[in-house]
Amino acid sequence: MKFTIVFAGLVGMFLTPALANYNINVNNNNSGESGQQSVSVNNEHNVVNVDNNNGWNSWNSIWDYKSGFAVTRLFNKKSCIVHKMNKAVMPSFQALDTLVKEKKLQGKGLGEPPSKSLIYTVNPDKVNNLDQFGKFIVAMCKGIPTYMAEEIQEASLILYVGKCLSIDILWILNISFCGVTVEN
Repeated sequence: MKFTIVFAGLVGMFLTPALANYNINVNNNNSGESGQQSVSVNNEHNVVNVDNNNGWNSWNSIWDYKSGFAVTRLFNKKSCIVHKMNKAVMPSFQALDTLVKEKKLQGKGLGEPPSKSLIYTVNPDKVNNLDQFGKFIVAMCKGIPTYMAEEIQEASLILYVGKCLSIDILWILNISFCGVTVEN
């Protein structure tokens, strides 16, 4: 009986880190305004949740590595923007998980701008069926106007005359959303 208890305790001790959620909180200066950013990594579902708390300019982003889609909810626009994850530019789940576990990003302040960036053009037509993007995106954006964004190359941005909303994620990635839905 003692062996069973000890064995169960050891299994629990080794299994817990594999299924645990890791969090990191970072003070940042996003787009010239103060705020706090936090990242939660859910190993069980391969999902990363990034919260940027900055009053009315707050946003929340979910990266669902299983579905291959990400979504950003813009609180001041009262809308969500869904896009395919560019795995060549966005950090892999394992790399981001390692950074969070090791807290390598903890306490980092403003320094150099993110070394990687993505630019998306937002389709003005609302998405009718969120189910195609996975349950985490549905949970975040159900009942909220949601738009699909497509990645564009920086050279194509020269032809764009509207405004873009730019967000920095932990000083490792900059994402810009361009289009009518982010201008209003």
